Amino acid sequence: MSPNITSILLIYTGGTIGMIENPETGALENFNLEQLKKHVPELQNFTFHIDTYQFDPPMDSSDMDPEAWRKLVHIISDHYDRYTGFVILHGTDTMAYTASALSFMLEGLSKPVILTGSQLPIGVLRTDGKENLLTSLEIASARDAKGNPLVPEVCIFFENHLMRGNRTIKMNAENFNAFRSFNYPVLAEAGIHIKYNNVQIRFKEVERELKPHYLLDTNVAVLKLFPGIQENVVSSILSIEGLKAVVLETYGSGNAPRKEWFIRRLRNACEQGIVIVNVTQCSAGTVEMERYETGYQLMQAGVVCGYDSTTESAVTKLMFLLGHGYTPDEVRKRMRTPMAGEITTI
Repeated sequence: MSPNITSILLIYTGGTIGMIENPETGALENFNLEQLKKHVPELQNFTFHIDTYQFDPPMDSSDMDPEAWRKLVHIISDHYDRYTGFVILHGTDTMAYTASALSFMLEGLSKPVILTGSQLPIGVLRTDGKENLLTSLEIASARDAKGNPLVPEVCIFFENHLMRGNRTIKMNAENFNAFRSFNYPVLAEAGIHIKYNNVQIRFKEVERELKPHYLLDTNVAVLKLFPGIQENVVSSILSIEGLKAVVLETYGSGNAPRKEWFIRRLRNACEQGIVIVNVTQCSAGTVEMERYETGYQLMQAGVVCGYDSTTESAVTKLMFLLGHGYTPDEVRKRMRTPMAGEITTI
């Protein structure tokens, strides 16, 4: 397809947005994307071409895994030259993980990849899916006067806000405003007009070819601290066979208990080559390990500062780096360095 012709590939992985209610049983069932125009007749008003690709069978977002991420990267890579942008319909529960993973796996991306979904099925009267879908398509197709995409990165669009994918978390299971980007400004807001925050969007100074990546290592664990956590719990996680990295969810600005056994366990794990990354349990804010003695002790033990990374981003970035065979020291260094706008280090 000519690069001057706007065209979007709509990829349906599964999730609530692509469901309709069975009139006989009342149960929610996946529908074929070919039926989409019936439920969203407004699609016919777009002046650009829309093709569809559907996972068969559709996947519940709770079942999404690295194999599904590889499949998405394959689809985007195989069709990259044919389309102006890509919209992925995805279940909300793990959308932030998928968006984070794709941001690392699609190196050199210069086209929009917009993930969206809904809290209510698209066939329901009050669905949020219709507006999320239509606006995502409009954003994915948006180009400037020179024909360059306005948002050439992996994003999540939900309830009028376009957010960087690897900065986003699901923070509400009930409201339509299900996602937030607490530590980074939104990239666009959709009201009567779509207002783009160009200062915050990642534009590449030099045009690069897409370099898809497929190597991921899932020998990663998440350890969330809580008052009263026992040594045997920490020990059990850090002694998991084959474990290569841990995302440590600490208090506040990166603080943790000062118990001798806790620091010793972390130091021993780091010395054995396990990469431990410190991220905060707070929705907003950043890790400052030198601010308090409790955080400083973690740094002395070999724990890496995760700055303002989300847990979803830290987990998928570790999978990516470990999958590419970097040494523990190299992984630690790269976890402190932004790869796709996922952290702010200053």
